[in-house]
Order: sequence, then C-alpha cells, then structure tokens
Amino acid sequence: MGALMLAPGLWMLSMEKGKKKHFKIRKYKPGRFLAPVNCITPDDGFYLHTFYDVCPLSPSQRYFAVTKFPYQEKTPRWGDMAEVCVIDLQEETIETVYKTKAWSFQLGANVQWGNANDRYLYTNDIIDKKPVCVSIDLETHAVKAYSGSKYDIAPDEKTIASPNLLTMNIHQYGYAVPDKAYNQPGTFSREEMVKEGLWTTDLETDTTKLLVNFPQFLEKVEGPEEDRAYYQKSILYLFHTKYNNQNTRILQVMRGLVNNDGRDASLFSMNVDGSNLKQCLTREQWNHKGKFGGSGNHPNWHPDGEHVIMNCIPRWLGYENMMFCQFRYDGSDFKILSEMHLGSGHATVNADGSYLLADTYPKQNWVASPKGEVPIRLIDLRTDEEQMICSVATNVGNNGLAYKKGEPGSQYKLDPHPAWSRDYKKVCFNGAPEGRRQVFMADLTGIV
Repeated sequence: MGALMLAPGLWMLSMEKGKKKHFKIRKYKPGRFLAPVNCITPDDGFYLHTFYDVCPLSPSQRYFAVTKFPYQEKTPRWGDMAEVCVIDLQEETIETVYKTKAWSFQLGANVQWGNANDRYLYTNDIIDKKPVCVSIDLETHAVKAYSGSKYDIAPDEKTIASPNLLTMNIHQYGYAVPDKAYNQPGTFSREEMVKEGLWTTDLETDTTKLLVNFPQFLEKVEGPEEDRAYYQKSILYLFHTKYNNQNTRILQVMRGLVNNDGRDASLFSMNVDGSNLKQCLTREQWNHKGKFGGSGNHPNWHPDGEHVIMNCIPRWLGYENMMFCQFRYDGSDFKILSEMHLGSGHATVNADGSYLLADTYPKQNWVASPKGEVPIRLIDLRTDEEQMICSVATNVGNNGLAYKKGEPGSQYKLDPHPAWSRDYKKVCFNGAPEGRRQVFMADLTGIV
C-alpha cells in the first residue's frame, strides 16, 4: 500500500485492485426454519458482518460488506491485517477491497456503506499508530484516510463520530482495535478527561474536534446522589456512538471505571452539534439486575429517530426480569414493548415498529432454543406473538464459552447480531455451524 499526504491528517492511499473470486451461496438447513436461509460467505476463512445496528447490504441491496479475519481463537495483535470484502450476491463473487490493522472480533473492521449509492465503503485503519477513518471508492479504487476515527458515520456521509478507540478495550474487548501491547488496553488519567470525550470529524474539510468533553457529560448526570458520586470518582469512557437516521441526534453510552474495573453505564443523547445534551437513562436504571440474570444492555435508535429500543430490567415499574423497552431520546414515555416475551440479545424494530428482531446469548436460558444453537427471534408487537426465524450455532472454541481465563480479547465470542435489510424484508446474522465464523441471510418476504 502506497500513501500520499494531501494535507495534515489527510492521506490518499493506493491499493492494488483485488481479484473477484467465485463461490457458491449455500442453503442453510433448507426446510427446517420459518424462512429460507442462505450462508452468503465462502468456506475459506472467518467472516463477520459489522453489528446489529448496521445494515451490511449496500443501498441497492446487491452487495454485502464483511470483514475477513486472519484467524480466530486468538487474541488480536497490533499490526495484524484483516480484510474488508465485498460480496456480489447476484454474481456470487467476493473481492477484497482493503486490508486494515483496525479490527476486532465483535465489530470486525466496523465497515459501513454510504447511503447514497453502492460506491463508497467506510472503515478504520491504523496510520502512524493512530486509528483513523478510511473511505474506499469502489469505482476508482481510491482510498482516502482522514484525521479522525469512526465509530459511526452520519447518514449524509459528511461527518463521523467516535470515542477514543485506543481506550475502548479497557471496559470491553471487541469493539475497536487491538491493544498496542498485548493485554495492555489504553486508559485515561483523571487529568486527560478534560480533553477527552466524543470526537467528530468533518469529512469535507477533514477537521476533527472534541464535540462534548467528559466534564460536560458529568454536568448532565441525573438520578440518585449515589450515581453522581460514583461518576465523580470514576475515570469515564465512552462506548457506543450512534447517529439517528434523520441525522438530527446522537445516542451515546457512557461508562465509569474505578481502578480500571467496572462498566456502570448510563445513556445520553444530544443534537448532532453537541447541544441539548441529556441523560436519558440513569446509571441506576441501566444497572438493575434481573431475577433470571442480566442487566440493561444494547440501546439503539428506533427508525423514527425519536425513540430508543433497549433491554432493561425496569424494577421502578415493577418488573423483575429483562424486558424489551422503548423510551424517547430525553428519557420520557418509557414503555414495555412486550408483556409476554422476555428481553434478550440485540433488539431492533422495523420502520413502523410492528416487528421486533432479536437474538439471545447462550447464557440467557429463559428463552427457549435448540440445543447448542441460538435462536433468531421475531415478535409481532401488534399481537405479542413470537416466532423463531431460525437458529444457528455460535461455538468458535473454548466449549462455547465467550471468555477464557488468562486470555484477553473476545476471540471466543460470536454473537449473531441480527440486522435488518434496508427494506426490512431480510435479516443478516453471524453464525458458526461448523465452528468457523460465517454470515447468513434469511428472507422474510411474505412473513413481515
């Protein structure tokens, strides 16, 4: 790979054009499930789509973006390369369009399509020992690297937002980049919190700025005094950062660690310019424990851009277990989406909120599932009826346990992370029925 600096922090990279390889898209257990399912990745390696809140299909839905890992069952190492690949679902080909050192086992290379057409992909790489966003022009094969990193890209493709990706592994492995030194995640000091927080980069001018710093987050902490006291003594970190579809607001998870331990999350929202910062779910609300296990997890925008979908244990409303919940970006209008079915996994809803999609974790045994497999759940929120789209094994080593004592990283963890297609007629998810990470797609035409 060659590189040319165009301006401070802006690089133009040259990549050799990849070769398209033909492979056969294979039916997965035909006739067994509610919907037909295909394995859409080759059996020559380890593949992953990005996340449950990122559609891996291009705007035309002809192409599918995946990350190909260099290995599995091994802690990611600084400098090791993963491949960004594009699958042509019509021609049944796969092409490596970029190779990157910025990857993890939960989000892969955090690959995202632009919304306008099938031309641009966005990912991250490490240049000059720094994680930065990279855009890939699939027509000209030009690659541009920017001054800031990407956790999410705005729907208009003009701005990216991200926490400091070098410090994400200290509170949860698998969502950023490998540690610079094995098992030594980056951390913040208390003095650094003033100049750290949520960063945005204008892709037109390539200017990166600190949108909201940690003292500003602290000012907006609500809930009991215990919450405020805990965060005051904590080192703060940011986790998931998500734009809504309307490009008007950002959803932000904040965590507090004491002596590099704990998560103790709460949830904020803000306007895209950083104004109107509001804590919409307190630390106390997030961290209630369920009678059957678990606590709050996985907030995500409703397609309407006004509401948040999330698993919570709303004990303040009298519920003792994990429920699928919804509330407005300011924390108001909190409600339970299903009284019949307990929450689990990674929940999203379709455009009109009539269907809820989720998976489970193997440890969430309050949801029925075939032995050794994880169900992909579909709940009709109008009738409160649930159907299992399909199920898939996720064991990639370590006897199916997500973590192994003495080994850092999430190399044994594989979540299906079911993601809707852009027209909400298909569901994309990960699995490993033969112990190898692969990507699948179920067709819900005629069902939803």
